[in-house]
Amino acid sequence: MEKLRTIKELFNFLWERKLWWLIPMIFIFLVIGLLIVTIGSSPLAPIIYPLF
Repeated sequence: MEKLRTIKELFNFLWERKLWWLIPMIFIFLVIGLLIVTIGSSPLAPIIYPLF
């Protein structure tokens, strides 16, 4: 539960400082990171890595 608290604090910080425009960028980085981690261990890895 500590991780969720940290994420909540990050979003509260961004919102209070009027940096809400960074939220979509952070979300996209998280999705790309998740894709790299999940696909990196699959047989598709040699095809995916040149895309990044």
